[in-house]
Amino acid sequence: MKNLKLNNQNLTRFEGEVAIPKYNRDNVKAGIVHVGIGGFHRSHEALYTDQLLHNESIKDWGICGVALLDFDTKIYNALKEQDGLYTLVVKELDGSLTKRIIGSIVEVLYAPENPMKVIEKMASPEVKIISLTITEGGYNYDEATGEFNFENPLIKHDIEHKQTPKTIFGYLTQALKLRKERGLKGCTIQSCDNIQGNGHMTEKMLLSYVKFAEPELVSWIEKNVSFPNAMVDRITPATSAVDISNLKETSGIDDAWPVVCEPFKQWVIEDDFIAGRPTWENVGAQFVENVEPYEKMKLQLLNAGHSVLGILGALMGYDTIDEAANNPSINAFLRAYMGREVAPILNNLKGVDLESYEVSLLQRFGNIYIKDQIDRICSESSAKFPIFILPTVNAQLKSNGNVEHAAFVTAAWAVYSLGKDEKGKALNIKDAMKSVLNEKAIASKVAPIEFLKIESIFGKLKDSKPFSEAFTCAYKDIVKNGVEKCILEINTNRVNFI
Repeated sequence: MKNLKLNNQNLTRFEGEVAIPKYNRDNVKAGIVHVGIGGFHRSHEALYTDQLLHNESIKDWGICGVALLDFDTKIYNALKEQDGLYTLVVKELDGSLTKRIIGSIVEVLYAPENPMKVIEKMASPEVKIISLTITEGGYNYDEATGEFNFENPLIKHDIEHKQTPKTIFGYLTQALKLRKERGLKGCTIQSCDNIQGNGHMTEKMLLSYVKFAEPELVSWIEKNVSFPNAMVDRITPATSAVDISNLKETSGIDDAWPVVCEPFKQWVIEDDFIAGRPTWENVGAQFVENVEPYEKMKLQLLNAGHSVLGILGALMGYDTIDEAANNPSINAFLRAYMGREVAPILNNLKGVDLESYEVSLLQRFGNIYIKDQIDRICSESSAKFPIFILPTVNAQLKSNGNVEHAAFVTAAWAVYSLGKDEKGKALNIKDAMKSVLNEKAIASKVAPIEFLKIESIFGKLKDSKPFSEAFTCAYKDIVKNGVEKCILEINTNRVNFI
């Protein structure tokens, strides 16, 4: 088949090559505004919604995708030129590819180009849900205090320039203000990010901002806006040039930004939607009264597991997560971390076989066809560690439990933050706190405890004798012997080198 540009005009010509939307997209209204139209949203919420739209009676739950940040120009242009269409490529465990074109994104907006257009869309009566994938760092909270960070220059900008905001809080506030002024109903704000209690976090951070920027709006939000918690799960690596080329060669689809992902997906949602919701449960989502146990399981096993593989793998010179996961020493270390330190603190997981879940994670991490880049997994570790790793540490310390593996990974992160792997190759570190991490990592060469003094990440963890001693010992071991030799020793329960 000759390569054809993916768009509405050519859509039916791909039928037979891949699955395509069978519903009339022209009849679908955007009842959802989604902020953050990267790979994960398009492999997850947009897919669930696309599946649901195949029921011809459902026409009010299309998605308006919003590219929020200046550097989102590329994804915005790609989706705009393709009428919101894109190809989802599932990389099965046997190496085969399952491909389908997703049509649920029926409108695309670029916030920096026209902020008021986005605000008006969020305030539209037909919009019932505003959902978010803005990454862990997008919630603008200080880990040491748990409070909203008003020192962020972008937040200061939003307070002073309310009609041209740059952050999600500025946009949401102005949109909700319009709803109130126009006598409209409220809506649901739904986080799809990897934060425990992500709905609670969204509500707390938004109200903190609103109390300062538009205090008269607070009581209206409290009565008219809901913030359901949710647990989301699907490994979705960055799309590579090879992925784009392979799609053209195998299916004739010229797609500027397809999405690749693993076969597994999960979405557990608190059923708290003040203005109605799609029946996502009909296409595999799970609605529950309490999401917290599932969140803890996923964040502290899967997401933490990713960070463990990423940091240890990066130091050992690996490029992709599957390479690290298939290293027997790292694999055994991760199994022990999950079994000895994480599993004991998880509870209330009705119907979940935790041991089987851990085994499935190792299989997913080891999928050689996914090729998730380690530098992507390690990016913004300063925002991830407090969410993925430290809750396990704090729970174990509270019960005088085991923190050896977590302390080792933290020490490895300190060495990683020096910027080179064990072979001397420069690491591609992408982190908002990169300079602070590097400064403390250099200081740790003299006194390892210096790394734990970054209170915005670690809080008062440096004052914990069991953790600080385990961390310091691990740091010295790694510097002297290298990661693999150290984890071999840990795996065999031998004494430390120092």
